[in-house]
Amino acid sequence: MENILTVTQLNNLIKAAFDNVPALQNVCVRGELSNYKLYPSGHHYFTLKDAEGSLKCVLFKGNAWSLRFKPQNGMSVLAVGRVSVYPRDGAYQLYCTRLIPDGAGDLQMAFDQLKERLWREGLFDQAHKQALPRFPHRIGIVTSPAGAAVHDMLRILGKRWPLSKVILLPVRVQGEEAAGEIARAIAYANREALCELLIVGRGGGSMEDLWAFNEEPVARAICASKIPVISAVGHEPDVTISDFAADLRAATPSNAAELAVPDRAELRARLEGLQRQMAAALQRQAQSARGRLEALRKRPVLKDPLRPVQDRRQTLDRLTERLAAAEASVISGQKTRLTRLAASLDAMSPLKVLARGYAVVSDERGIVTKASVLIPGREVKIQFQDDAVSAVIRE
Repeated sequence: MENILTVTQLNNLIKAAFDNVPALQNVCVRGELSNYKLYPSGHHYFTLKDAEGSLKCVLFKGNAWSLRFKPQNGMSVLAVGRVSVYPRDGAYQLYCTRLIPDGAGDLQMAFDQLKERLWREGLFDQAHKQALPRFPHRIGIVTSPAGAAVHDMLRILGKRWPLSKVILLPVRVQGEEAAGEIARAIAYANREALCELLIVGRGGGSMEDLWAFNEEPVARAICASKIPVISAVGHEPDVTISDFAADLRAATPSNAAELAVPDRAELRARLEGLQRQMAAALQRQAQSARGRLEALRKRPVLKDPLRPVQDRRQTLDRLTERLAAAEASVISGQKTRLTRLAASLDAMSPLKVLARGYAVVSDERGIVTKASVLIPGREVKIQFQDDAVSAVIRE
């Protein structure tokens, strides 16, 4: 034998042969789930079987995020993916990219199409979402009166916040007439202003069971509601069109009741905590004020209130004395200066000259200092020390 292969080489050849068959690269297999296991890594391993055979399958974590249901053993599904060989074991298996409940393919397509259309219309915009009332007085529940979900919600609402009045709007939540009844109940609650908050939903089930909450009339009724709406449909993995349209999505009906009202026990504990904080703050404030008061009480001014007045009075006396001395000094200096200026002014006075026998001659042009400017026949004025006389120039 010349062409001897190792086990790994043979397995890789078989794998390459499988990978080169186009028909095996995109197949859809119908079968029943068996030995289903979800590993901590997030990968799903299971076996598809029918009456005469079985097929090992794997759904990796990267593709498993799109699952909208919880796979269970015995469930009939359609598995889409490629067939290849796992070289380590030498066994072929189906590498799944999608896992669809058998018979739900058309519903899923309708769901995706309606979701895309309503999203483009803006019905799911975050800007349209309303805030929930913090302490609702009246809560409306649109659901089946016969389901376990309504009893869970009533129990939780009564336990958490018994002050709220609950109004049940009974509707069918499954079947052809369900969507219309749900939409009409929402519109009626708005028209009659029955409540401040609406919970719309039902318990878990298959996609077909929950389909009423994927229909357009329900989505539009929720978007048109002036009353804030909590969507509470099925279990946590279940996602419906109502969840996108509502102001808030709850994982389950029980979770919706928890989101709708505060927990009185938590609120009481919070109020008690705030009361303790307030009391401690007041105690610290009083202690601080007491310390400031004690410091003020020890100040000298409170022991002898007149002492600062006496000190200020003595200071005032000293300042008054200094001011008087400064005033006297200034006045004396100004008097001396005034006397000196008056003597200088008196010495420069023309009257002093006139007292020595001189006179001042003036005409209409002013004081005459030269005889040559005088004109015969012109009148002049002669000023003596005691009086003035008029004269006429002859020559």
